[in-house]
Amino acid sequence: MKIQSALPLPLRIAGPVLIAILLAFVLLPVVVVTIAAFNDKAIIAFPPTGYSLKWFERVFSYPDFQHGFHASLVVTGWSSSLALVIGTGLSIAVKRLAFRGKQTLLAILHSPLVVPHFTLGLGLLILVSQASVQRGYGIAILCHVMLVLPFVMRSVYVSMENLDERLEQAAASLGASPRQVLWTVTVPLLAPGLFGGWLFAAIMSFSEFTASLFVTTQDTQTLPVAMYNYVREFADPTLAALSVVYIAVTATVLAFANAVLGLGKILNIEEH
Repeated sequence: MKIQSALPLPLRIAGPVLIAILLAFVLLPVVVVTIAAFNDKAIIAFPPTGYSLKWFERVFSYPDFQHGFHASLVVTGWSSSLALVIGTGLSIAVKRLAFRGKQTLLAILHSPLVVPHFTLGLGLLILVSQASVQRGYGIAILCHVMLVLPFVMRSVYVSMENLDERLEQAAASLGASPRQVLWTVTVPLLAPGLFGGWLFAAIMSFSEFTASLFVTTQDTQTLPVAMYNYVREFADPTLAALSVVYIAVTATVLAFANAVLGLGKILNIEEH
């Protein structure tokens, strides 16, 4: 007999109701922002008195957003790719090598998950200021690599857990060199986890604001920083429209990746 069927009727009803309330609480701001983005007045109001698409046009024509989008692509592309290479190497080392201080190393590498991002951004700002280093793209990329590295390591490590090492041993027994085993067996088998880790790192990097505010300049400001500067000067629904675009693109990418790769299995949050 299932546990759910053994519960009293009020508890069986309360569970779905509670879940529905929590989902409504989480999604309500998204619904409000989406509707407000179509307001025809130059002020954020809900419900709108009229509807227009002009704020979506402004999203794609505003120069600071264009520059911020380009800067975000540069930072996101480099940081997620570097994090993928570094995170993959570290995950393989942690999984297959036994060495002193392994748990300490893991704690340090995963610390960005618990340390506030503004702390990391401020600390990096103080460090580069003391070293008289210019805050260019390199500093922003370094900051983002540290922030997204735990997500890459999580994805790759789960894929390593599901990897059958006998396939690598079979390839080696047939005369394949370690490099051939890596590129013809290990990497293809880890490909879903590698792509999943890179995808989550890219999404996290592209939307990162708190640390980016400290390590970027006017020339390297990312899109979230440009949005922050915009809201300091204007109060129209442009940011609501931009948020709708960002939510739609992110949801589409994740839905496609989940349908093709099965991100739930990659991240070990659903049964294989």
